Amino acid sequence: MKKWYIIPALLALAAIIVFSLFRSHYNRLVYLNQQAEESWAQVDNVLQRRNDLIPNLVETVKGYAKHEKEVFVEITEARSRWAGAKTLQEKEGAANDISGALGKLMLVVENYPQLKANENFLSLQDELAGTENRISVERKRYNGSVREYNTAAQSFPTMIFARIFGFEKEKDYFQAQEESRTVPQVTF
Repeated sequence: MKKWYIIPALLALAAIIVFSLFRSHYNRLVYLNQQAEESWAQVDNVLQRRNDLIPNLVETVKGYAKHEKEVFVEITEARSRWAGAKTLQEKEGAANDISGALGKLMLVVENYPQLKANENFLSLQDELAGTENRISVERKRYNGSVREYNTAAQSFPTMIFARIFGFEKEKDYFQAQEESRTVPQVTF
């Protein structure tokens, strides 16, 4: 007596295994993609906080340094580029421009000893320093999420599923611009 039901049972078992494999890899890619998106959203959130603090800092410094117009214009333009940025790369570039402009603003501050003692300025400077630290932490978390995603999306067999389902082959890391590696000169 032949057991005719073995072949359909094996086919059903193979279909369940293939479905489980697809589901498992797809769900992992979705999770990692969402984790990277969430991490970038947090970087964006902290950059927005910095963007909101800058006008207060600039107005405080303006009161003391009326003839340093080019620094204020540069900061305002960088803020506008960040506010209008649509892509991650545009926001990253504008955020780096803001960091450079803030460095120049801090150099202007060094020329005004009475400003360095101003309570409002000190408070804003502390807020900005705290925000810069948060930005650094969130960029690190974002890069960690990107590393996890990229590792999974480029590993076998997940890379096959990533291509089948249209996931990115690789996400971009947040990278500092070359000029940010130069230490600014501060003199007293």
